[in-house]
Amino acid sequence: MSHPLASEITGPVLTPDEEGFAEEVTPHNRAVVNTPDVAVGATSTQDVVAAVRWAAEHRVPLTMLATGHGATTPVTSGVLLTTRRLGAVEVDPDTRVATVGAGASWTDVVPVADAHGLTPVAGSSAHVGVVGYLLGGGIGPFARSHGYSSDRIESFTVVTGSGEVVEASADEHPDLFWALRGGKVGLGVVTQVRLRLVAIPELYAGSLFFDAEHIETALRGWLAWTASADAETTTSAAIIRFPDFEAVPPFLRGRTALTLRVARPGDEAAGEAATAPLRALAPTFLDTVGVLPVARSAEIHNDPVDPAPSWVRGFMLSHADDDLATAWLGVVGPAADQPFVAVELRHVAGATGVDVPGGSAVSGRAADFVAGVVGVDPTQFGTTIPAAADAVADALAPWATAELNPNFAGRATAVWDPATADRLAEVRRTYDPAGVFA
Repeated sequence: MSHPLASEITGPVLTPDEEGFAEEVTPHNRAVVNTPDVAVGATSTQDVVAAVRWAAEHRVPLTMLATGHGATTPVTSGVLLTTRRLGAVEVDPDTRVATVGAGASWTDVVPVADAHGLTPVAGSSAHVGVVGYLLGGGIGPFARSHGYSSDRIESFTVVTGSGEVVEASADEHPDLFWALRGGKVGLGVVTQVRLRLVAIPELYAGSLFFDAEHIETALRGWLAWTASADAETTTSAAIIRFPDFEAVPPFLRGRTALTLRVARPGDEAAGEAATAPLRALAPTFLDTVGVLPVARSAEIHNDPVDPAPSWVRGFMLSHADDDLATAWLGVVGPAADQPFVAVELRHVAGATGVDVPGGSAVSGRAADFVAGVVGVDPTQFGTTIPAAADAVADALAPWATAELNPNFAGRATAVWDPATADRLAEVRRTYDPAGVFA
């Protein structure tokens, strides 16, 4: 017997015993196994309305699943609403605004924008879902020069907890608009977002790779360099233990290296001048930094594309000094006995510290750095990796901010400052009074 929602939804409505259910509910992070009571594949805003109203009427939780990397907690009941079919992208070159569906990733937006000489202020991975990324704020390779990605949102189309469709902008439902830019969850189902694009005609970017023996020198030198880095240059440093996977180039398999990522909008001469001190830190075995078409900016971080199990946790840091380098290397450096495949420090500050007119719910504007750890071995997800992440948290405590950004928090609970948290709770009560959204 089909589910009662099937008569109200244009897209697929699947229960656990039906063909296609497992594929519908499986997220990018294969470590998360979802087992909802029913999966609804929305093909329109009206499908979303019907699903939300049904969930509200029957008092069952509704959770959203798009196309990105955000799944960390299994959905074990209620309605799982998938938005991957809402992937349309349109660009108005006159207003420089992109209208992006809830199921789109940056890979869908970038080529459409690039055809008009424009680009979104996107994330470091092109395969991250646009809407989920923006709801958390969004810190990408242009963080210092262009700020949080959500700072350029014009408006949202949202289905509220009562099943009403509203447009949230600075002029309409401004409280919801404030909350959606950084408040992440529990605020409604966003079916479309309108995002201002930017023109970056030239980009100097790429990665410098340092072998294990040079990691400490390069990391300490980079952290010292960030104290006077120009606001146009965004960098990050990741220690990677490259696994022996087919997707990894043969010359990197089994190797431990520091990859120093660089992104600087502007011409080649300015980029070379900004990068010269970094190239001088230590010998590199690979240098990909140079003129890069902005449509290929995902190559800066070159994150994995294929779905796989992962475990992540993030931290935000108020500042950096040589003692931070000592603490970081002690718990996750090449000589440390730790289970992570990659650990990263991102230098932000710059434009990320400046809020938008009218404010937003973005968490972490006071941070100068973002730290993150990633594990990929599911056999270690139960106790080994969480315990190691706790050890990292303890080591970083002297530099940690009171806030976390939800996009980087991973297995930790996202933390907003008390005033923002209280205001978010009030907005959630206003637009989801029955608590439909899990």
